[in-house]
Amino acid sequence: MITFHKKPGQFMAAEILEAPEVFASNAIADHSLAVSLIDLNKTRAFYTIARGSSDAVANILSYLFMSRLRKPVTSLPPSIFSIYMDIQICDAAGLVISQSGTSDDLVACTKGIRKANGKVIALTNRPGSPVENAADLTIPVNAGVERAVPATKSVIGSIAAGMSLLTALDPAYRNIAEDASASMRHLSHTDFTELEKLRFALQRAHHVYVLGRGAGFGAAQEVALKLKETIALHAEAYSAAEVLHGPLQLATNALFVLILDTGEPESHASLDKAELMFRTAGADVFRLAPQDKSLSCPAAAAAMLILMLYPVVLNTALDMGLDPDSPSTLSKVTRTS
Repeated sequence: MITFHKKPGQFMAAEILEAPEVFASNAIADHSLAVSLIDLNKTRAFYTIARGSSDAVANILSYLFMSRLRKPVTSLPPSIFSIYMDIQICDAAGLVISQSGTSDDLVACTKGIRKANGKVIALTNRPGSPVENAADLTIPVNAGVERAVPATKSVIGSIAAGMSLLTALDPAYRNIAEDASASMRHLSHTDFTELEKLRFALQRAHHVYVLGRGAGFGAAQEVALKLKETIALHAEAYSAAEVLHGPLQLATNALFVLILDTGEPESHASLDKAELMFRTAGADVFRLAPQDKSLSCPAAAAAMLILMLYPVVLNTALDMGLDPDSPSTLSKVTRTS
């Protein structure tokens, strides 16, 4: 009997290639049912509930929703309902984000918010999951099965699914989402040769800061997580403002700084200042922005930055003799309570 062995990283590589189309289709999906569920006149705030890569997605979407809807959006620790006590939630909606939708604490949160008379929308990639069954409404990411342990196309798809949810709540956003969908399809045909320099820098790095501001901070969280889980590189995500309050001192040791620039005018001064201060302190700094300068959606720009960097992380892992599909201590589904 002939046995065929999988090449290291082949699943992650294939799923990265699928991600642009997953984003493009999700960004323009119709989720008008959300309008009947979420009354913006009565909804005073949104709570996001997520862990890992999904929490990075939640961070990106929180900036997007706040900027468009002018409602507070904040993260709710999943443990509140799973190991502590119920809390009072008045005139709020929950947004639960989970690729698998199977984690017990997320299910407990979904049920807890509904018990407190809040409405819950779930963004999940696995049909019929426990989170989907517990939520008021589910927006399917439709990324298909992911075989690599590190989530890629489902992360990109979840950002786009959140964008389409925003379109349902704010129809004026539709044109922006459609432009982002077209831009992401174009991205799939782009060769980012300038990122080879970044790949070589990561091979030499021992400690990495990934910086962003606004929606870029969520992108920084996701990239830092991928560096940890695929190549076991010590990487931390920081806001470009927060990093100057103490963590800057680590630049006196060997430190590589990756700055993610989503092009938000409000964040330029902060990113410029962080870049200058880290360079002055002697850190090795690499700043990255999407090539499409016409993007008017920071969340889409964050998704593009993440997608540009996934192949860099993948190839760096392969260069180091690792299989990014199967990190030694991790599994595809992490169940927490």
